[in-house]
Amino acid sequence: MGDDEGIGIDILRVSQLLTDEYSIKILVATVRQPKSAQDIAAKYGIPIAATYRRIKDLEAAGLLVCQERRLSQQGKRVSYYLSMLKNAYVFFEDGTLKVKFQLKTGGADRFGDEWHEVQLEPGKPDGKSNGGNSSRKEGKEDENQ
Repeated sequence: MGDDEGIGIDILRVSQLLTDEYSIKILVATVRQPKSAQDIAAKYGIPIAATYRRIKDLEAAGLLVCQERRLSQQGKRVSYYLSMLKNAYVFFEDGTLKVKFQLKTGGADRFGDEWHEVQLEPGKPDGKSNGGNSSRKEGKEDENQ
């Protein structure tokens, strides 16, 4: 359970996506059928640039996939996205944060089928520490992209 480095993703960052308003709206919009970024932005009132940034983040985390690309009436290729998230669990007890993700693909996926402990303490010798302030840094980077 402790070796989250081996799965090649930042568990804390993926957990933060689940508390981000725009990310959740995108996952909700795409849970049953694929939707385009334009459709999601219009329906949920998300700025289009923020929609594309969150889609990129959700794809990188493995929570969203481009299901298909269609030609629009204007001749542009439009991507349609589908949520891959089936269940997400966040558990906090006695100062420890644990998370578990289950994707629609079933079986073993990049998250595995185990609880992952999120290391929040700065200066941990295991090298997984991010000082607990990664959301501020990433939020500023997000605005600059």
